[in-house]
Amino acid sequence: MQGAAAPTTRAIITRDALQTLIRVLIDDGYRVVGPTKRDDAIVYDTITGTDDLPAGWGDHQEAGRYQLNRRSDDALFGYAVGPHSWKRFLHPPIERLWTARRDGDTFTIEPPRQRETTRHAFLGVRACEIHAMQIQDRVFSGGAHVDAGYAARRADSFVVAVNCGEAGGTCFCVSMNTGPKAESGFDLALTELCSPGSHEFLVEVGSDAGARVLERLPRSEPTAAHVAAAQAVVERAAERMGRSLETDGIRTLLQENLEHPRWNEAAERCLSCGNCTMVCPTCFCTTVQDGSDVAGTTAERVRTWDSCFTMDFSYLHGGSVRHSPRSRYRQWMTHKLATWFDQFGTSGCVGCGRCITWCPVGIDITEEAAAIRATPQPQGETADARS
Repeated sequence: MQGAAAPTTRAIITRDALQTLIRVLIDDGYRVVGPTKRDDAIVYDTITGTDDLPAGWGDHQEAGRYQLNRRSDDALFGYAVGPHSWKRFLHPPIERLWTARRDGDTFTIEPPRQRETTRHAFLGVRACEIHAMQIQDRVFSGGAHVDAGYAARRADSFVVAVNCGEAGGTCFCVSMNTGPKAESGFDLALTELCSPGSHEFLVEVGSDAGARVLERLPRSEPTAAHVAAAQAVVERAAERMGRSLETDGIRTLLQENLEHPRWNEAAERCLSCGNCTMVCPTCFCTTVQDGSDVAGTTAERVRTWDSCFTMDFSYLHGGSVRHSPRSRYRQWMTHKLATWFDQFGTSGCVGCGRCITWCPVGIDITEEAAAIRATPQPQGETADARS
């Protein structure tokens, strides 16, 4: 995992050397996870070589729309982001917390394994996704009560970032200061330089571990032209953001407009499906389920992802606290953009745009925030603010 940063080091590697990088990480005991094309989407899964990467594929994203398109080149990372986030590997959707086994008249409790045997190397991590990892670090490891499983998986991870050359139609990382260039939080960072007759990557070192891996790859010194081309790639992505979000004063704006009529308008469209929370790289809501076998010899507690859009999530004695789509959507958006600051000192949004793309009815968090800003109606929280 990224640790103390080594002195700034750059190199140029070829596509063949990228294959070597994957092989080196596998030989070092990592399960390499990267982007691959499956079911008409770019998803993250185990890869063993560059042939598994989505060469020549890009994507078109708008509110409620996602489609893969063929590119005019063979770029390996010429897409924005898909439905998966790296969260599913660090904070699994299903995780066993403990198992109890019957032993005569007593039970023996088996705690979860604090450390997995599999180490992950993440290839193709975008700048916004690195920020999402760092936000989840605060959630799971930043306080007095550390999630040991998450901390172990995170400590054992190796991050290969990829600077964005394409912005999706729903991306707004520039507004959130989270991209499109990865500035820290990685072991190695790649900028893909793909042009007729040439396919190379500018590599930047972000940690001592990254430097040691780079030393094992065939490489050459970058020229000034390489550095300028890499800078142009990032600048092009920054200029083509599909969305923007005005963040100045947004925490106060949302907290003072809890009764704004815009919440009702969003609720009329919201299906409370929870898609936005499932694809979000920072959402962390969970529930626990207890079960036992028929013979009563074993029992277990399993933690699964949950969503603040479900009725059961806010259920207390007598019913759900947030029983309407209006209250649930408002809870999600105000938490993400406002009260997250109170908990963790940062926004809970990194501008990846997934919540917009994968909303079945195309609700757009940037559009909703802009509408409230355009016609603020500060009232403070009233007696029915949770309805």
